[in-house]
Amino acid sequence: MDNQYNYYDSGGDHAYNGNQRYTGRPYGGEAGQEPAGSGRRSKGGASKVLAVTGLAILFGIVASAVFLVSNIVGNHILGNSGAAGASSASSDRVGGGTSLSRSSSVVTSDVSEVVDKVMPSVVSITSMSVEEVQSFFGGTYARQSAGAGTGIIIGESDTELLIVTNDHVVSGSDTLTVTFNDETSVEANIKGTDPEYDVAVIAVPLASVSAETRDAISVATLGDSTNLKVGEPAIAIGNALGYGQSVTTGVISALGRSAASAADPAGETNESKAALIQTDAAINEGNSGGALVNVNGEVIGINSAKLIGESVEGIGYAIPVSDVSELIQSLMSRETKTKVDENSRGMIGIRGISVSDAFSQQIDMPAGVYVTDITAGGGAAEAGMTKGCIITDINGSPVDSMDALQTQLEYYAKGETVTLTVQIPQSNGRYEEKTVGVTLN
Repeated sequence: MDNQYNYYDSGGDHAYNGNQRYTGRPYGGEAGQEPAGSGRRSKGGASKVLAVTGLAILFGIVASAVFLVSNIVGNHILGNSGAAGASSASSDRVGGGTSLSRSSSVVTSDVSEVVDKVMPSVVSITSMSVEEVQSFFGGTYARQSAGAGTGIIIGESDTELLIVTNDHVVSGSDTLTVTFNDETSVEANIKGTDPEYDVAVIAVPLASVSAETRDAISVATLGDSTNLKVGEPAIAIGNALGYGQSVTTGVISALGRSAASAADPAGETNESKAALIQTDAAINEGNSGGALVNVNGEVIGINSAKLIGESVEGIGYAIPVSDVSELIQSLMSRETKTKVDENSRGMIGIRGISVSDAFSQQIDMPAGVYVTDITAGGGAAEAGMTKGCIITDINGSPVDSMDALQTQLEYYAKGETVTLTVQIPQSNGRYEEKTVGVTLN
C-alpha cells in the first residue's frame, strides 16, 4: 500500500483512493489514453492547481493542530482545566445563599439564616449581688457586684415569659435583669433552680414587656439531643463577656462527657450531673445559659462550662436539652419566687454543716446539710427534727450545702411554712427519707 494521495490525469474527473494507487482505466479507454472529445489542458497548470490546493489543506490541518495543542498546554499551566465543572460543583454546594441544613452533604460557612431564626429567643442576663469584702484595715464592707449570663426563652404562660438558664448564673443574685433582642431590659424573678444539674428557670411578667418587644422576640424550638452525632455542626449563641449576643461556630466534638474537670466560664467548678455535650465552638464568660443549636436552628444544649488549663484549647460543654427536659418542665410549673426583705426573712432554727457530693461518697452518707444542732423553740424543733438528720431539699429545690439552703430561705418570710426533705439515720447505718413541714420564725 502507498499511504499517500496520488493524482492521475490532469484533465479528467477521475476517481481516486487516498490509501492506494488508482489502477483503473479512465472511462474504459486504454491506459494513458485521453478520453475522446475531452478538452485539452496543460499538465503543468493542473499540477500547480493541485499543489496549491494540497498545501492549503495541509496548512489548515497543521494550524488546527497547533491551536488545539496551545489551548491544552495553556489550560494546564493556568490551572483552568475543568473550570466549568468546578463552577457547577461550587454552585451546587453554596449557591442561592442557602444556610446550613442536614439535607446537604456539604457544610457551608454561612449560618446567618440560622442565627436570624434563633437570636430572637436568646436573652442577656445581668445579675446583681452584694458581697462582703475584707477591707485593707481588717474590717469588712458590702460591695455590689455584677455578673453576666445568657438565657433562652422556652415558654409563655398567661402572665409570664419563661426563660431557662444555668443555676450558677442566677444563684446568689439579689436582682436579675433580662435584656431582649431589641435591647429593651426588664427585671426577672427566679421560678425554680436545680444546682445538681445546673439548670434554672426565671420568669418575666408579661405586663412589663411592651407590645413592640413581644413582636421582636420568639420562643425557642427545642431539638432532640439524643440523636446527635460527633462531627455535626454546632452554633453557640450567648452574651459573651457581657458585651451582648455573639455567635461562634464549631462541631460536636464528643458526647457523654463528665464535668469533673470542667469549670463554668467564670472559672468556678461546674458540678452538673448531666452527661455533657463537648464542642469546639468558643464558650466564654457570659455564654453560660445560652443556646447551642444545630443547623436547623433547634436548641440541642444549654451552654454551661469550658475546660480550663494552659494546654487546653477549644473544649466547651453544654447540657443536653433532652436530658433535662422533664426537669425544666417541673421548674416551669413552680410558683415564681420573689426575694423577701432581709428583716422579714424566716429561719428554720438549726445549725448545720455542708456535706458535699464528693464528701458524702467518701463517708457513705447523703449530700446536703448535716444538722448539728436544733434551736429550742424554733420551727425545726416544733416539727420534731433532731440532730444528725440531713436536709436534702426545700420546697422541691435540691439542697447540697448550707449556702444553698440559705439562698432558698431568702424567698420565704416569717410565718410561712416550707416542706423539707430530710434523711434520718437508722441503726443499721442507712438513712430513711422523710418530709417535714416547718413553720419559719
